[in-house]
Amino acid sequence: MTTYVWDYLPEYAKEKDDILEAVGKVFASGRLVLGDSVRGFEEEFAAYHGAGHRCTGVDNGTNALKLALEALGVGPGDEVVTVSNTAAPTVVAIVSTGATPVFVDVREEDFLIDTDQVEAAITDRTKVLLPVHLYGQCADMEPLRRLAERHGLRILEDCAQAHGARHHGRPAGTMGHAAAYSFYPTKVLGAYGDGGAVLTADEETDRAVRQLRYYGMDKTYYVVRTPGHNARLDEVQAEILRRKLTRLDAYVEARGAVARRYEEGLADLTGPGGLLLPATNPGNTHVYYVYVVRHPRRDDVVEALKAHDIALNISYPWPVHTMSGFAHLGWKPGSLPVTERLAGEIFSLPMYPSLPEAVQDRVIGALRDVITGL
Repeated sequence: MTTYVWDYLPEYAKEKDDILEAVGKVFASGRLVLGDSVRGFEEEFAAYHGAGHRCTGVDNGTNALKLALEALGVGPGDEVVTVSNTAAPTVVAIVSTGATPVFVDVREEDFLIDTDQVEAAITDRTKVLLPVHLYGQCADMEPLRRLAERHGLRILEDCAQAHGARHHGRPAGTMGHAAAYSFYPTKVLGAYGDGGAVLTADEETDRAVRQLRYYGMDKTYYVVRTPGHNARLDEVQAEILRRKLTRLDAYVEARGAVARRYEEGLADLTGPGGLLLPATNPGNTHVYYVYVVRHPRRDDVVEALKAHDIALNISYPWPVHTMSGFAHLGWKPGSLPVTERLAGEIFSLPMYPSLPEAVQDRVIGALRDVITGL
């Protein structure tokens, strides 16, 4: 049987009764859109992040980013500083507002935004800094917060890969003006379909997002803001997320256990020219959305593992700035050297809370055999 980087079926087997009860509760409620389950999840997700925060559920993580950007006043002619070493939706959301993404490179040691390069990317058209908390740990936020204050900018945190992560004790999503989340099924807090949310401590930003997700309406059939969208979080997904939210910390703990097992089993393969394992930065709590490793002969390793029935993932094989769909932005190969180098060397090992130890050991054993045989 082939081992993949993610599988929800073992978790579903454990939680099946609760998940089906959630579906039944919504179907029997008499309210299928923006009912008690969405309201309940919004309140509980906000409370998880601390007093004073507000949450608006939306239909997916891409629209969470887009609506948050629009609520922060981003539109045509504006610029948003972000990274190319991310999932394409980060940039799709920026472009969809009419704004222009401005890329900075990432750091070799953690693959996160290189905050030393951000100030040089700021112009008089910059509106928002958009750091991506990648692979399960937070970017270095204090330098970004200082830059935002100095230049009068807003910070939007992309938290799609960082549910439950912390940075010097603060939860991901509470260090900027707003934060966007995805609840795509693979996420640390994943739905059984699409879902997303915007978190903010600012009442006006929250009000704007609520209006934007519902056609720009402030009350039934009365539009007060354009452009509006139909971007509501589904009641069924919200009720499932409410139940899974109570288990989020347990999911994080289980992912950490898998990461420790990988580290113990692979540590002696590291070193110059060898395997590079994830590093957790000081002050960070890593939630290991994906377990990304690095090897200079990545393609050979991934190909050889197929003979062991292990299919790995690459996050991400193509930097966003090199994709043909973004050619109009004018970025050339070689403009972000660290990002481009990483794209040829990184790959992800299987990582999910219910990953059996026997499968972890099989992955470790096969990877050891492959790398020592190169």
